Amino acid sequence: MGVQDTRRKLDPLFDPASLAIVGASPDSWYSSRITEHLTSYGYDGDLYLVNPNRESAWDRRCYDAVSDLPEVVDLVVVVVPREHVVDVVRESGELGVPAALVITTGFSEADERGAELEAELEATAAEYAINVAGPNCIGLANTQAGTVLTGICSREPEPGNIGLASQSGALSFATFFENAADEDTHFSHIVSTGNEVDQSLADYVEYMAADPDVAVICTYIEGVTEPRRFIEVARETVATGTPVLAVKVGSSDVAQAAAESHTGSLTGNDAVWDAAFGQAGIERVPDIPDLTTRAQAHAAFDPPDSRRVCIASTSGGLATLLADLAEERGLDLPQLADETETALLEMDDLLTFGELHNPVDIRAQGAEILPDVAAALFADDGFDAYVFGIGLSAVDEDADVIADHLLEVAEMTDDPVIFLWTGRREPADLDDPQPYERIRAEYPLFYEPTKSIDALASLVRFDEARDRLVGRPPFELGEGSASDLPSDSTLTWSRATALLEDYGVDLPATRSATSSEEAARYASGIGTPVVMKVDSPDVAHRNRIGAVRVGVDSPAEAQRAYEEIVANVFEHDADATIESVLVQEMVEGGVEALVGASQDPNLGPVVTLGSGGTQVEALQDTTHLVAPFGKGDAYGALDRTDIPARFEHEFGPGASLDSLANLITKVGNLVAKRRDVVELDLNPVMVRPERSMCVDAFVRTD
Repeated sequence: MGVQDTRRKLDPLFDPASLAIVGASPDSWYSSRITEHLTSYGYDGDLYLVNPNRESAWDRRCYDAVSDLPEVVDLVVVVVPREHVVDVVRESGELGVPAALVITTGFSEADERGAELEAELEATAAEYAINVAGPNCIGLANTQAGTVLTGICSREPEPGNIGLASQSGALSFATFFENAADEDTHFSHIVSTGNEVDQSLADYVEYMAADPDVAVICTYIEGVTEPRRFIEVARETVATGTPVLAVKVGSSDVAQAAAESHTGSLTGNDAVWDAAFGQAGIERVPDIPDLTTRAQAHAAFDPPDSRRVCIASTSGGLATLLADLAEERGLDLPQLADETETALLEMDDLLTFGELHNPVDIRAQGAEILPDVAAALFADDGFDAYVFGIGLSAVDEDADVIADHLLEVAEMTDDPVIFLWTGRREPADLDDPQPYERIRAEYPLFYEPTKSIDALASLVRFDEARDRLVGRPPFELGEGSASDLPSDSTLTWSRATALLEDYGVDLPATRSATSSEEAARYASGIGTPVVMKVDSPDVAHRNRIGAVRVGVDSPAEAQRAYEEIVANVFEHDADATIESVLVQEMVEGGVEALVGASQDPNLGPVVTLGSGGTQVEALQDTTHLVAPFGKGDAYGALDRTDIPARFEHEFGPGASLDSLANLITKVGNLVAKRRDVVELDLNPVMVRPERSMCVDAFVRTD
């Protein structure tokens, strides 16, 4: 869907030229609040009231039905008992009303009857192509258009440039909006998504991303009804220049993972969401205050050109703390240029001695000449972002001077400048506004060191994510290939390797022996030493039952190993099916890696990678990718593991991991196309600069 299509689709919901409140009544707390907000907060479209039980309300005529209105409205706001909601939406759809906002509760979140009504509502929305928001939502607001359609709002929203889509109704207005307004932070759009019977979180993000006045989009997520579409919409949003921030609570349904494979035991649903967010450039934040403070920075600043940051503070201790926080988040703190240090040391009013470094301790007196200090730092070409930490009172007479200086500094550069003011904010004299309030009315102001640095780091991460995503193929999952594999089975080696070879996975030379004499002959042909292991659909972990022999160094030993392996399997399971005993080229040297895959019930095919071998669970060095993906994503995932460090230690700096990145990408393509493969475990993969070879494979089908 293009930008204009998206705008046309939901403009009637967010910017209706006319609307009707169905169920409007002064006796209804919620509908009365919505009506009063519309009339008092400046909605200038045509407003109609529908209530067959009243002749008038708020000095306006009440119509008996939507069909009695003098025009076909853009939007119906439905606040009627749940038994009547479907009829109202159907009537509206028949008339050609393009959108409905269903406030009414009592649907699938309530009981079985509610679930039935919700299914009817969904079918009605589809039949009449009416865009339905909700049900079970507390409304929405478009501050740019003056449309406030909620009862949970204690003050008139001021226009801003932060979009918010929240799957928690109460949090959207009672918490996000109110807390942000207290800090002079304002939203462009706020929407409570409700049960998402028709319009989903992805639709709202797509709509806000198409608005040039929206600088950043915040989301509060409990569960995503269209996971892959949401991820793709967010990816496109970030790639085209709008940050997406998310608080994601809870976890998706537990995956149907086999305890038999390493991958099944390592793939956690929350980790998969982290992977999907990372691939799409969505920044996951831990809590509501983090969401709004980081959004403030995105709304105010373009990202810096680099990670190079200068920190200056009136407190040496605060400066050091900020520097530690910055380095923990991967920000760089270059030293001051010589001329910058000299300029600062020569300032008579700056009580510094000897030398200055980054972070810069300007002491309390530095606040009195802050514009001069800032000018010297801004002239230094070594920095692209700045943090000024003020560890002084934010409310006394001196604070008025500091506030003036901070506002002056804010106008001196186009680079991001983060202001942190940690001093007192509860004055004895309640004059309004206080000095710190004057700052935040015009400019982001932070009170906690961690949140100030997190906000700056968020700007940097967004810029890097945007650059990484530009030109990437869509995050879409095509039709799966027709299956030629046995269903609900653990594949034998011959079946598994045929599948892997189809996707270009590198495998060692292997022969299948059905007698000890064949094992001896194959060992001689391949060349000892060899590895021998059972090929049986009934044995998942060969090592655990003695069904593997490594370093078999003669044909005679191969003959004995065959007999021992078969005996151990039957001791473990007398009814086990043994296809053969594999005689395999022994791959020596290299770094052991795990490359696995599974099918997440929400996000679909997911690849897991990390350090491999027999200690994979103990190492817990794994990360994930949602398939399909490109080699760039594979490299990004590798950097989140210990594999590059281990590889460099083994083969030296500069050794290429390209063969492993290629293998990871091939596995992603395999599980994206062969979705009957519900679990795949290549462990170990022996990684060397010239090749990455899979020496063992577990594959299970649906």
